[in-house]
Amino acid sequence: MSLNKTSHHHFIIYKPYGYLSQFSSNASKQQSKKFLGLLYNFPEGIMPIGRLDEKSEGLLLLTTDGKTSDFINSQKVEKEYYALVNGDITSEAIEQLSKGVEIGLEGKKYQTKPCTVFKLEHVPNLPERSKKIRDSRHGPTSWISITLNEGKFRQVRKMTSAVGFSTLRLVRIRVGTIHLNTMQVGDVVAVDGF
Repeated sequence: MSLNKTSHHHFIIYKPYGYLSQFSSNASKQQSKKFLGLLYNFPEGIMPIGRLDEKSEGLLLLTTDGKTSDFINSQKVEKEYYALVNGDITSEAIEQLSKGVEIGLEGKKYQTKPCTVFKLEHVPNLPERSKKIRDSRHGPTSWISITLNEGKFRQVRKMTSAVGFSTLRLVRIRVGTIHLNTMQVGDVVAVDGF
């Protein structure tokens, strides 16, 4: 049985810093929060595939198709992030990250799976973030690429902290074969499928 792709809606967006990866909330304390619905008039039943926390930005896929969402959220699909970390990251820290580190998850200890990590030679060409990041007067920083097949809550931030280099900025640049490329903050692109 083949699925009729035209019966579902799919979008690629560049989630801005400061937005929640959801469309609304009934919680009164979240009245001042920014939701994805501010970016575009999305169709009914749309859902984010995975999440980016409020302080993270970059590539977010949206769909009305639960099966597509489940597949992309599975550990079969890689997610690549660029992380700006506090300090000049060492090769030892990069090796630890790639082998897996212990992080806290829902009050328990969790060992992350091996992943691909390397230091970027140059500052990536990303749009400027809406909220200023501390500058070099406060000490050195480094950019790393980290590619995961899992996506635990705030995983990248917890991983870099575990090796002593806290994350200052986090941008997801790739999900599977879909890249951020030249998208700008807040861009929304409707696509036929993923």
